[in-house]
Amino acid sequence: MTDARHIRNFSIVAHIDHGKSTLADRLLELTGALSKREMADQVLDSMDLERERGITIKAHAVRLHYRARGGHEYQLNLIDTPGHVDFSYEVSRSLSACEGALLVIDASQGVEAQTLANAQLAMNNKLAIIPVINKIDLPGAEIEATKQQIEHALALDPREALLISAKSGVGIEDVLEAVVARIPPPRGSPEAPLQALVFDSWFDSYRGVVVLTRVVEGTLAVGGRIRLWWNNQVYNVEELGVLTPKPVRVEALRAGEVGFMIANIKRVTDTRIGDTITDDDRPAAEPLPGFEEIKPMVFAGLYPVDASAYEPLRDALDKLRLNDSSFFYEPENSLALGFGFRCGFLGLLHMEIVQERLEREFNLNLITTAPGVRFRVTTKTGEVLAVESPTKFPQEGDIAKVEEPIITALIFTQDEYLGGILALLEEKRGAQKGFEYVSMKRVLLTYELPLNEIVLDFYDRLKSASRGYASLDYHFSGYRESDLVKVDLLVAGEPVDALSFICHRENAFPRGRSLCERMRKLIPRQLFEVAIQASIGSKIIARENVPPMRKNVLAKCYGGDITRKRKLLEKQKEGKRRMKRVGRVDIPQEAFLAVLKVSE
Repeated sequence: MTDARHIRNFSIVAHIDHGKSTLADRLLELTGALSKREMADQVLDSMDLERERGITIKAHAVRLHYRARGGHEYQLNLIDTPGHVDFSYEVSRSLSACEGALLVIDASQGVEAQTLANAQLAMNNKLAIIPVINKIDLPGAEIEATKQQIEHALALDPREALLISAKSGVGIEDVLEAVVARIPPPRGSPEAPLQALVFDSWFDSYRGVVVLTRVVEGTLAVGGRIRLWWNNQVYNVEELGVLTPKPVRVEALRAGEVGFMIANIKRVTDTRIGDTITDDDRPAAEPLPGFEEIKPMVFAGLYPVDASAYEPLRDALDKLRLNDSSFFYEPENSLALGFGFRCGFLGLLHMEIVQERLEREFNLNLITTAPGVRFRVTTKTGEVLAVESPTKFPQEGDIAKVEEPIITALIFTQDEYLGGILALLEEKRGAQKGFEYVSMKRVLLTYELPLNEIVLDFYDRLKSASRGYASLDYHFSGYRESDLVKVDLLVAGEPVDALSFICHRENAFPRGRSLCERMRKLIPRQLFEVAIQASIGSKIIARENVPPMRKNVLAKCYGGDITRKRKLLEKQKEGKRRMKRVGRVDIPQEAFLAVLKVSE
């Protein structure tokens, strides 16, 4: 049993692609957790998607044993965190399981938006922060400029920054020595009532739910009866262990230790991230602070291209839900697309990952409707509705007010690209909250933006406006009243529910007009004229016509009286009018695919 004074719990946080997973690989290698033969790049990123995109999607916890230069052997618990803004709640819970954090900064890119956001999370959790400047061997490394940014943007002492190259292994031992010297040991007594934090969980088809936990107070032992705080469910602990990164069984986890627990829990949804585990016989007086229920922020419809694939899609969503408690779905149907599911995601990246996993792992071909957000609608009767789909939006005459979710965005960029970025933020109804130079050429912008404005194309346009030199991080900051309307698309007078959308009244006219123009090109010509209209309630705001196919009824007239030709034309015109009254327009699947492409 390791003395609590020789335990260190720490995390590695960084902006995307600053070398977090590579540093974790070097730490595993240096402490002998894995032999050279067992090593692979990004050991802790086990999913193909994580390796391809260079991001961490799931949290991991690894126990390392390190003999310091002073001769003592230390137990180091490395808690690897997800690396994207969508998973910021998971990052905050993983950080609350630690006493310190390594803040990795790329020497060639400097402090980025997520570096700042993650540093702020670490400071809020009162962690000891060790700045680590990585990639010092790159030709474009600007070590002094990065140190200045650490001082100005993060308010940390640049003299304490460690200089390393995670790829070549330079300075890795100094990192381990700094972890031992600068991060405090965990507090907590093994004899106190049990309080353990759940910071991740996944489903194992043989053993049920595997829970990653940090014991804050007390002792978690095999055979003990435990209770989950949020749902009051009682379970028996069947197995405990630690990841080295291979699983190793232990009989107990004491205050300060990190490991995994198996207790015959059937569903991942029963174990909420941030929840507290306590002893059923001797419960703690209160849960650990900071627990929140994860709420989806972005919603989209998923429909199979082939209607017969509905059952396989439902089975695939069920299986995916087993490993991702933050993913939500419910059945919905559309007149145009048939039967499908309304799905809730933490953000756009989360949506992309779920869609890609469904297509790749379950071999499905899907249509995704344009993503939207959850609005809060107050009706004139005083009822408050949560609306995430345009089909559920009430009639305009019944609405007292509509509120939309607002985010606070941090954007880091070079000052030469400011003009285009400020114009983009203005167009997206942004309100400036801060403007600060963190170095000679780098600017930090703080803006409040409606989430609905950034879910479609904001990130791509931000990268285009800055030639890839801007970085974005955001967090949800509340709801605000706004003048929002539902725009319907009518084809030959019939509304097409799959193409309805909710937007600000100012943007309704240009978006409605561009949708009508695109549909005009996609709907095949009929024997009668087809009107394509965009409307707000009963008011038409845009219109395009698909011209009819026309037979030349005058072909057989070689001359003669004009009245004969006119009679034939009038007869044709009357036939077209009658056809228009009873004719139906079937919109081809390709038209939906073209219009609903998220990238457009």
